[in-house]
Amino acid sequence: MNIIPAIDLINGQCVRLQKGDFNAITQYTVTPEDMAMNYQQSGASYLHVVDLDGAKQGKLKQLDVINRIRNSTTSIMQVGGGIKDEETIDNLLSIGVDRVVLGSIAVKDYDQTVRFIERFGADKIVLALDVNIVNGTPMVATHGWVNTSDQSLYNVIDYYLVYGLEHVLCTDISKDGMLQGANTQLYQDLVAKYPNISFQASGGIGALADLHNLKKTKVQNVIVGRALYENKFSLNEALAC
Repeated sequence: MNIIPAIDLINGQCVRLQKGDFNAITQYTVTPEDMAMNYQQSGASYLHVVDLDGAKQGKLKQLDVINRIRNSTTSIMQVGGGIKDEETIDNLLSIGVDRVVLGSIAVKDYDQTVRFIERFGADKIVLALDVNIVNGTPMVATHGWVNTSDQSLYNVIDYYLVYGLEHVLCTDISKDGMLQGANTQLYQDLVAKYPNISFQASGGIGALADLHNLKKTKVQNVIVGRALYENKFSLNEALAC
C-alpha cells in the first residue's frame, strides 16, 4: 500500500477543505514547494497535487505553482483540478508531471475522456471519481464536489474499463478533511470488484489506525492530507505502516 501525501492549493497556498466545502477552508503557512521537499525527504515516492481554484472554476489556474512544486521534488507526481482539454494535459506532462487527474469531465464527457486515455495512455490518466453516498450507492460528484451527478461510481468505472482504465482515485466526500476514518467498506468493495484497477483511497485519514484499517481492504494507494499538515502522525510513521 503506497502512501501519497496531498498538497491542495488555493491561490498558491496550501489549504484543506472539510467535505469539499469552499467555505470551510483551513490555510497553512508552509509553501507548497517546501511541503513537497519535506515529503520527499521523509521518504515519499508519490505526491498528489490539486488546484482547487481550477477544480471550482473548471480550468487549471495554478500551472506556475505546480511547476515550482515539480522542480522541488523527484517524487512521482499527479495533478488535478479543472483539467478538461488536451493543451492543459500537454502542458502538465511537458513540465514533468507523471499523471494527470481528470474529475468532472470523466462524468460529463465520456467521449473526450476516452480520447485522452487513447492519446496520452491509460498510465498517464487518473480518474477522480469522488462520491456522495446516496441511499447506500456511491454517486459521483462534479465541479469541485459542488454538484452530485446522476451517475453511480460503478457505472462510470464499467464504461472506462474497456478502454484500459488503470488508475482511479475515489474520495467519500462525507469523510474528507474530517480525520474520523475512511470508508473502508467502499474500498474493500472496489478492490474486490475491480482487481485490475489501481485504486487510490482518499478522505478521513486521521490516525495510524485508519491506515491499518485501509490496508486490510487491500487498496493499493492511500492519499493523506490534513493529518500530515496537523501532525496527527508523521509521514515516516505512515510509511512504516
